[in-house]
Amino acid sequence: MPPEIVVVDYDAGNLRSVQRALEAVGQRPLVTSDPRAVERAEALVLPGVGSAQDCMRKLAARGLVEPLKAYAASRRPFLGVCVGLQLLFDGSEEGGGVECLGILPGTVRRFAADHSLKVPQIGWNAVYFKFDHPLLRDIPGGSYFYFVHSYYADPAEPEITLGYAEYGVDFTAIVARDNVLATQFHPEKSADMGLRIYANFGRIVSRDFLHADSRG
Repeated sequence: MPPEIVVVDYDAGNLRSVQRALEAVGQRPLVTSDPRAVERAEALVLPGVGSAQDCMRKLAARGLVEPLKAYAASRRPFLGVCVGLQLLFDGSEEGGGVECLGILPGTVRRFAADHSLKVPQIGWNAVYFKFDHPLLRDIPGGSYFYFVHSYYADPAEPEITLGYAEYGVDFTAIVARDNVLATQFHPEKSADMGLRIYANFGRIVSRDFLHADSRG
């Protein structure tokens, strides 16, 4: 049986869609807002839609900010989705500026006004990869994924950008640093390629769980 994957419920995410996507690829998701479950988790998914400011306020109200930071530092598998990627950074320009989790260095910026492009970006976009990673197993570079966002992450460490897309500018679409992974797009809305993201995350979780178990 695969290890349980905690999906963080803070009233700001595509929770049921993420849950169903994980179940579709044979994973065992637990949707919960309990900080103790986050602390004990073997693997974790942080979804999110809406504004970074609202999401941070909801995380704080549920006592989840410090458990999420501690979890990310523990080197257990972590996957952020959409705003769940943006919250990982130091802060966002949204709403005049908001402090985020500070797990990854960098700032979340708004797409510049451009009459040729609609903001937010809503729809399918090609994602290209900068290096190989287990999260990308069996996914060709240039595959299309579904985005809904007005802001994008601008990492202070460019090497954590695993995948990028173009919307007026090249922007970070996937980040990877050690155990912390995140996608700006919604894998659960991205058909077969999106399900492969969740399946590959499940493989990473199972591999790390087995390694931890073998160490006793």
